[in-house]
Amino acid sequence: RTLAKYFDYPFLDSDTYYWKLTDPPFQIKHSPETRQGNLKRDFLSHSGVVLTGGMMSWGEGWESCFDVAYFLYLSPDVRMQRLRKRERERYGETLEHDPIVQQTSVEFLEWAAGYDDPDFDGKSITRHRKWMERITYPVISIENNRTEEWLLKEALLQMEALEL
Repeated sequence: RTLAKYFDYPFLDSDTYYWKLTDPPFQIKHSPETRQGNLKRDFLSHSGVVLTGGMMSWGEGWESCFDVAYFLYLSPDVRMQRLRKRERERYGETLEHDPIVQQTSVEFLEWAAGYDDPDFDGKSITRHRKWMERITYPVISIENNRTEEWLLKEALLQMEALEL
């Protein structure tokens, strides 16, 4: 979001296109055709956008349409801490009282904890790195747990070095 604000570009999150709006969220996926069409419509209607989220399962067309990719890697402890915080913010008191929301949250956090396991079958660091080897635009990889301000400055420095 910070990068989008800096460039005054729309902020798009791939999860918005991938998942249907449900309560609780992230229960039903849009069809590939629907999510591709909706994202393409919004992507093409602006001169520039900042898109967050993994695109490795979105198809080959997305592997060549960006100017640059940023890969922000957080240590497992920091990533899980942020995810637990996000879960509390997303669900509020419902997380404490609704057994279905509790179970969904527990299952998600268990799934997310597998990210750094090279044998994990879900979204993982291994799969992301393989995908980044295939894309045709530069990848700026930042691996640390810094502030948003530091990350913005680092991203801008690396973009300048790439003459973007």
